[in-house]
Parts: sequence; C-alpha cells; structure tokens
Amino acid sequence: MRRFRRTTLLTVGCLAVLVGIGLAKRVSFEPAFWLALFIPSLLVLKKKSWAALLIVIMLGLSLGLWRGDGFSQKLDQIKALNGQQVTVQATASSDAIYSTASQLEFTVKDVRLAPDGQPLAGSFKISGFGEPMVYRGDRIQISGKLYPMRGANQARIAYAQLETIGADSSWMNSFTRNFKAGMYTALPEPSASFGLGILIGQRNSLPSELTNQLIMVGLVHIVAVSGYNLTIIIRAVSRLKLGSKFQRLAASLLLIAGFLLMTGFSASIVRASLVAVLGLWAWFYGRSFKPVLLIALAAAITGLANPFYVWGDLGWYLSFLAFFGVLVIAPLVAQRFKRRPKNLTMVVIETLSAEVMTLPLIMMSFGQLSLVGLVANALVVPLIPFAMLLAAVAATAGMWLTPIVGWLAWPANLLLTYILDIAQLLASVPGIFLHRSISTPTMLYFYALVLLLTAAAYRQHNHPKIDTIQR
Repeated sequence: MRRFRRTTLLTVGCLAVLVGIGLAKRVSFEPAFWLALFIPSLLVLKKKSWAALLIVIMLGLSLGLWRGDGFSQKLDQIKALNGQQVTVQATASSDAIYSTASQLEFTVKDVRLAPDGQPLAGSFKISGFGEPMVYRGDRIQISGKLYPMRGANQARIAYAQLETIGADSSWMNSFTRNFKAGMYTALPEPSASFGLGILIGQRNSLPSELTNQLIMVGLVHIVAVSGYNLTIIIRAVSRLKLGSKFQRLAASLLLIAGFLLMTGFSASIVRASLVAVLGLWAWFYGRSFKPVLLIALAAAITGLANPFYVWGDLGWYLSFLAFFGVLVIAPLVAQRFKRRPKNLTMVVIETLSAEVMTLPLIMMSFGQLSLVGLVANALVVPLIPFAMLLAAVAATAGMWLTPIVGWLAWPANLLLTYILDIAQLLASVPGIFLHRSISTPTMLYFYALVLLLTAAAYRQHNHPKIDTIQR
C-alpha cells in the first residue's frame, strides 16, 4: 500500500481548502454534519495511505466551505444595499489622492453602517468631497450610494459626502507621513514619487504618464510592495555580522514588522511577510520548506483569513503565481547551468520566471503584452536594492538633515533618474506594447503544462527544496 509523505498530505490539504473557499459561493455547507462524519476518521491519517489522502481532501474542502460560507453571507449583506443611499463609518486604509472631478479617493476598512453600527465585511473604495485631506488611520463618516464591486474592493461609494470624525494620531502613521514629506523635500518629481513607490509601494502619487510607461515596459511591479522588497531586507540582514542565528532572526522579524507598519498592512505585503516568516521559521530550526508547500500554506492561510481574495482579487493570484515562478521555476532553471548562477544572472532568471507565470493571467484579464519586459527588468531590477537604500537615505535626510539634504540625496536622484530614463526610452520604441488577449481555457492549458513540466523536473532533480533566508 502506498504511503504519502506528511508534506504531501499538508500540501494537498491546503489546496483543498482553497478549492472549498472557491466553491462556497455556490455550495451550501452544514458544518455539524461533516465534522461529525470526518473527525473519527482522523485516526486514518497516521497511515498516510490513499484513505488518509482522501480524508485530508475532504477535511480541507469542509474547512474551506465553512469559512467561505460565512463570508458569502457577509457578501450578501453588501449586495442587498446595491444602489441604496447609505451612511457608513470606516477607517481609511490609505492616504487620499485627488481623482476625477476633484474628488478625494482612498480605500477604507472596518466599515460599519450608521447609526446602528452593523459591520460590513471587506474593503471599500471611496471617492467624494467635504474634507481637504484624508490620511490613513482617520475615522471617516461617508454618505452616498453604495455599489458592490469585484476584485480587491467589495464595494464603492462615489461622489460621497465625507466627514472626519476621528483624526489618526498613531506614531507610525505620523512617522510615515513625515517620511513621505522628507522624500519630497529631498528629491524632485517624479523621482520622489517613484522613490516612495519602490520603498513602500505607494503608486497612487505617480504621474499617470510614468505609470503607463512602467506598464508598457513590464516594470510596474517594482512600485508594488511585494516579496521582492522583503527578499532584499532578509538578504541584507543575512549578510550582517550578527552574533547568533537568534539575533539575525530577531533583526529580520523587526524589519518585516516595521515594513508592515510603514505600508499599512497592505494585502500584498502581508502575503509576502507570511511567506518570509514561514521561511525564517524553518531556517531557524534547521529545516527547509518545499517551495510548493510554502506557497500552498501561505495561500490557504490568507484565503481563510479573507475568502474575498480567492473570489476575485487579481493581485492575490498574481502574487502567488510570481512566488511560484521565483521559488519553484527559477531554481529548476538554475540547476540546468553547469555552474551555480551568479547573483545578477539569478535575478534575471527569477524575474523571467515570475513574468512567465503571471503573463497568461495578465493577458487573459487585461489583454496586454510587453515585448521588452525581459530587457527592461535585466537593466533595472538588479539596481533596485541600491535604489531602495539611496532613496531611504534621501528621505531621512529630508526629514532631519535639511541643510545638507542636497549632498545626501543626489546619488538617489541619479540612480532613480537612470531607471526612469530606461523606462521612458524603451516605452518610446514603436510596437513594443501589444494588446493581445487569450481565452480562459488557453490560460488554464498553459498553467497545466507548467505544472506537468515542473512535476517532471522535480522527479529528475530529486525534489529540490528552498531555504528562504538565502532566496
């Protein structure tokens, strides 16, 4: 009788959880019946047989269906308010920007209907009038017509009347605002906005022309807080001459925590932090995660925390596809080299692997294809760690060392200008940005082929594992 590894059972269970969450919008679930049925069968798991695999799948599906069913009911509450005039109180989860018709636009969380205080789940996109500015952490009262949305936000209220009912006073948000002001003091535009983009993922202040150029050349990912940013942090700490593994672990966790606070716990950085923390935990105890298990576990945890991700958050899917490219595909490609690739070569391999994994979904969703993405990433991505460091120095100088800020900021301005010039130059090449769309079946065929090839390569190379502290 075949016996499965514990890691295989855990990976399959995590994937079953995600499938269960996906099915929850269409399948009703009675947890008491299913739990009563499967709890006694947990004894079978010790045998790690086909029966154990089946039990793991059913338990994962049940857990996903149970969690998704609860959020499906919350989503029905939002749909019931479609087109109605509502008044809600919510906490701003991003600083506002000026959008169409001179409206302030921002996102909110912790939404409650006024005056009864009934909670509404998810994130809302808000645009409206009535306040000169809204900052992250402010408590806002919003009046307007509510419309459900698909994607990262569950509803939208446009042309709303805004009123601040509680100004944020947390030291971290205050520090973040001062840090942003320091960046604008130290650097001219668009270098300042671009520097904030690569440091903390603030994209809403980038000029629209620059954003379009980054999209055309396949570089828009560098101004989104992602696993790459955290990889830079962890690699930097791993090179420090600290006294023990515990000190390196503590320094890494403190940096990750600071990064989370600086970025306001955005969904993308939470996902990346989870992957990084799991890898650090394994490294500290002398273990290594199979990359597929690491990705499946992180996806299941975030999916259970917020099933809205699984139901339509494109960023969630792109994040884990990119993780799969970097953590699974890139090491397999690197093993084809006679010698271990150097850092620059490995960055190019990882970038190409992430692009290959995300491109089909992007083409299916947006119908976009950049013909110079690999070239642009090869010229720019290896410089991003230096750009992040120099931009942080410039912003700090803008906060506290204004008399000499020009001297301290010019290296950052020079490097950021180079990156922006590369994007502008490549974006000006005729015909490099194509509008090509693929169908959903074609996309699924591609990913099925990737999985088959990956499984074959794993068998050939004896199941490579990943140590996240070095990746």
